[in-house]
Amino acid sequence: MSSIQVYPAIDMKGGKCVRLYQGDYDQETIYGESPFEMAKKFANEGATWIHLVDLDGAKDGEKIHANEVIRIANELPVKVQIGGGIRSKEDVSYYLDNGVSRVIIGSLAISQPELVAELIEEYGGDRIVIGLDAKDGMVATHGWLETSGKSAVEVGQYFASKGAKHVIFTDIATDGTLQGPNLKANKELAEATGLSIIVSGGISSLEDIGAVAELAKISSVSGVITGKALYNNRFTLSDALQKIN
Repeated sequence: MSSIQVYPAIDMKGGKCVRLYQGDYDQETIYGESPFEMAKKFANEGATWIHLVDLDGAKDGEKIHANEVIRIANELPVKVQIGGGIRSKEDVSYYLDNGVSRVIIGSLAISQPELVAELIEEYGGDRIVIGLDAKDGMVATHGWLETSGKSAVEVGQYFASKGAKHVIFTDIATDGTLQGPNLKANKELAEATGLSIIVSGGISSLEDIGAVAELAKISSVSGVITGKALYNNRFTLSDALQKIN
């Protein structure tokens, strides 16, 4: 199998590690450990990357969990990518200058695409990741509370032309549902943009991890984010890492 990167996900809300159902802030499950302790656990299981999301930040447009993010990036032997609440060049600089490897830009990519293109030019396509969260192919923003009038393919193609390298593509309909990822939509986005696609949403089993790895053989899909399946003990991170190697 083609080796893909597995990104264990930690969603942060109110200082705790939580998961939402289809992005609904009223349908959350709290997993007791602090984000740092959860990241440490994943690092001990072999994670090389941690995918962090500041849910409060995504909703309110501020870096609510910045201290926790910086601590994970600097005290654990993992690389960190962070999304949620990143609404300015200052937010991006703050994270990238303090040990974070990648910043994920979602809402800002829709509202201020020229600024994001400048950030890609300044920091490089490896450090600025475009987060495309889509509902029926259309991009949603601001913690999935608003839908834009742009398609994921259209936005992906624009940023590919500006030097972006990575896109995290989340199909909102499958996120947190444990019903399997939308492989068709990810394949279409990969083919239309040529970008390195990190699959997010719906991962429920080791078979799903394997299916993404198979897709990576014939497309520019390069990684998979998994959260709820890990927390619900569908499989361990060690199992997932073994599945892709």
